[in-house]
Amino acid sequence: MDAALIERIIAAVGAVVVAISALTSLRAEWKKTNLDDQVTKIMLVLLTVGCVIVIIVALGIAGRVPTD
Repeated sequence: MDAALIERIIAAVGAVVVAISALTSLRAEWKKTNLDDQVTKIMLVLLTVGCVIVIIVALGIAGRVPTD
């Protein structure tokens, strides 16, 4: 195994852990209606979207550079 593969595996596992914790926190915040709670919801959704992007890149679905 080369260093790039190990790095991608660690990134994917970390992204899954962070996404699960963000979704759990989002579920707990869902019924709150104050303005600061709305901002927290937006930040948690953006964190989850970022984790999904990291997972997609770590799996090699996106972000590959074509070689000649």
